[in-house]
Amino acid sequence: KAKEYNMPQENIERAIKKGTGEISGAKYERMTYEGYGPEGVALIVEIMTDNRNRAASDLRNIFSRYHGNLGTPGCVSWMFERKGLIVAQKSEDLDEDTIMLMAIEAGAEDISPAGAGYEIVTPASDLNRVKEFLLQQGLRIESAELTVLPKNQIRLDSEKALKVLKFVEVLEDHDDVQEVYVNFEIPDQVMGQLGWEGELGWRQHDRYGRRSRDSYYGSRCSGGPRG
Repeated sequence: KAKEYNMPQENIERAIKKGTGEISGAKYERMTYEGYGPEGVALIVEIMTDNRNRAASDLRNIFSRYHGNLGTPGCVSWMFERKGLIVAQKSEDLDEDTIMLMAIEAGAEDISPAGAGYEIVTPASDLNRVKEFLLQQGLRIESAELTVLPKNQIRLDSEKALKVLKFVEVLEDHDDVQEVYVNFEIPDQVMGQLGWEGELGWRQHDRYGRRSRDSYYGSRCSGGPRG
């Protein structure tokens, strides 16, 4: 999955070694931080670190640099909820309406076209059951995972969006950061105004906080529904 989003090989290897404890003399622990970024955007940042003091200091500096605030546990988590997320490929044998009805019958809460497939949201506890049902119906599943989704989103104009996107990029560049979940929405028109490819390169984020180069990014940015 990391290679799919063009993560550098050294970062992939470092993350694997962290998870398996292969880095000599280092003891890693998972931690979650919460806070507000520029323009009042809420964030949950999941990290894996061998030095919690250093990690906290680094994150606090990043938040401060971009006019945000690193908060206390629980300060924004109430704005999010854990869900299951399934990415399925489009089918030559099944039309969109059939797939949507199939997903609803399986227990999905939401299904939306996304690039060359569909994104299907489920209750966290029903992720595997919905996935197995869809597989039995002949749907090809690219991925199925637990994620964190915002209950509501903040809509950003072009000026605000650029500030927030740069902030998220810097967070994700930190070695200890594993996941960043946010609650903003950027409409298609604003993404076009930003000239995103030229301004910040290929690294884009869909509404679930994942990096992506898919053409549908503009309407499904991190934290937001289709615009």
